[in-house]
Amino acid sequence: MKALILAAGQGRRLLPLTADKPKALIPIGGKSMLEWQLIGLAAAGVEEAVILTGFKADKIEEMLATHTPAGIRVRTLYNPFFEAADNLASCWIARHELVGDCLILNGDTLFEPAIAKRLLNTPPAMPITVTIDRKSDGYDDDDMKVKTENGRLLAIGKKLPLSQVDGESIGFLRFTPEGIAHFVAEVEQIMRTPAGLGLWYLSVIDQIARTGCEIGVLSIEGLQWGEMDFPADLEFNEALVKDWPK
Repeated sequence: MKALILAAGQGRRLLPLTADKPKALIPIGGKSMLEWQLIGLAAAGVEEAVILTGFKADKIEEMLATHTPAGIRVRTLYNPFFEAADNLASCWIARHELVGDCLILNGDTLFEPAIAKRLLNTPPAMPITVTIDRKSDGYDDDDMKVKTENGRLLAIGKKLPLSQVDGESIGFLRFTPEGIAHFVAEVEQIMRTPAGLGLWYLSVIDQIARTGCEIGVLSIEGLQWGEMDFPADLEFNEALVKDWPK
């Protein structure tokens, strides 16, 4: 099982926290976001992680040289287009890495190890699995909202009509060999279009779902996770990791 972590961006919405470091290196509870991710992946038995870097890539490499957790091999892959493109381009650059059983993880998703364990220990019912959570207090404009039916993803995006929304993606996906081959083929096609550079990789997941390919959803309700999008998120995330295993 290989994990691809999309961590090429600076995270301008987090300034001044990201003035001299990518958001993957923002310290949370004594560790960077990236360290917490690698700890969670290693705890779930993931043997290899490939990290897509871009902004201040050298700082990520320096951190990994001394802070890679035991039990997981880590490599980096540089995205030279990180300032001009969104994370679909990172997937395109890493397409040769995406074979076999794979995970794709947003670089700003903070998750407790139990989430990775649930995703890996639940046999995939469909070629692609999207982890989702549900809220009782509604969804905001920044949430990556999902529409599902009987355990199947019908649509995903930030602009879905709220009347159709019944959850949100946490930015953590699992692919079988069949699923990742389908995903890579779609990425190849969309990156040939004028819109490709400006798209999130989840736009491809939405397109696949809307064309009838079966994409499953796995709820992680009750487990702890967070995102790092704005400076105000830091306080929540600090409290989140307080009792996590280190």
